[in-house]
Amino acid sequence: MNKIKYFFILLIAGASLVSCSKSDNNAEIEPLRDFAVQYATDKATIESYLNTHFITVTENSGDVSDMDIKIDSIKDATTQVPIMSYKANVGTATFPQLKSKIVNLYGVDFELYYLVLREGIGESPMNTDGVLTSYSGRYLTNVAAKGIYSAYIKSTSFEEVKYPQSFFDLTGVVTGWSEVFPEFKSGSVDSNSNTDGTVVYKDFGAGVMFLPSALGYYTGNGTIPSYSPLVFSFKLYKITRLDHDADGIPDYLEDLNHDGYVYDYRSTTLYPTTPATNPDDTDGDGIPDFIDVDDDGDSFTTKLEITKPTTEVGVVNGVNFGPSKYYPYNAFTVEDDPATPNINESLNSEPKGIPAFAATGEPDYTSSGRLRIHLDKAHHTAKP
Repeated sequence: MNKIKYFFILLIAGASLVSCSKSDNNAEIEPLRDFAVQYATDKATIESYLNTHFITVTENSGDVSDMDIKIDSIKDATTQVPIMSYKANVGTATFPQLKSKIVNLYGVDFELYYLVLREGIGESPMNTDGVLTSYSGRYLTNVAAKGIYSAYIKSTSFEEVKYPQSFFDLTGVVTGWSEVFPEFKSGSVDSNSNTDGTVVYKDFGAGVMFLPSALGYYTGNGTIPSYSPLVFSFKLYKITRLDHDADGIPDYLEDLNHDGYVYDYRSTTLYPTTPATNPDDTDGDGIPDFIDVDDDGDSFTTKLEITKPTTEVGVVNGVNFGPSKYYPYNAFTVEDDPATPNINESLNSEPKGIPAFAATGEPDYTSSGRLRIHLDKAHHTAKP
């Protein structure tokens, strides 16, 4: 799916108005709707949908159908419980759980509902990481009452991916995805995967998100009409850590307050009221660390500051300094695999992490609370 960020869509829409031919001059163009006004409509639609529909979940561990879902309108209130009722399970060990969070964009507090079917057992992605996920997308439409037929909410499928082949960068998808996926964890590969070579995952996080249109495509995309609330069911199989500024520090290690989210508040359209400080911006220059090539603002790039001396790369005089040209965030050890006697995997170990400055003596390469040199504005090398 071409999940272009919706603010790019707005720009494209604006450009299309400029390029219209003279024959289009008399065409009536709907102005962009107010975000707060449209959100009120979307919220009513989503909450009505949650109150009038129930969900059926397939539990079939080890099979690709595990955590498949089907959502239908309630016909029998004695046996079919509304999705909204799963709010009562939050804080318990019972699933599904209907949770919500507030996402502030365009000066509006959007309440984003998401249904947790299973949390998962692996790692949670950052909102800027990559996710390998199967998903199904639908858009909601209010259908007015007509004759003997009552008003109802129509759900229309626009895309489904059962066998994902690549990771989605969460900075390049609709905002709702980047806000919801960090609330889930990845799974693991089932050791009993299919003999035909296809991989089956198990214990993955799975859920359903219900997005106001501003957290989706807003003015529309492809076959999706403008101002459509979206419903995505998904299964989070794997994650990959990304480094958006290519400074050698993955984004998740530049999440300084460890909340799983990093934001760039420089867009006054997205953030009309900018926070006084960004907790993920070391030097306070307005550029968060995950896209700042000089995190501490000392005029030396982060990548330069974490570069090893040329005499400490690989094996030197019988000492293994690790194969990378750069210090890793933390030192790590790789054990040699006896099953591969001709390969010494232990040489992939990195015995030193990014050092802290030391005026005298050996720099600190290992202490967990050390001030690493790429965040130390007063110094850019391990020693003077």
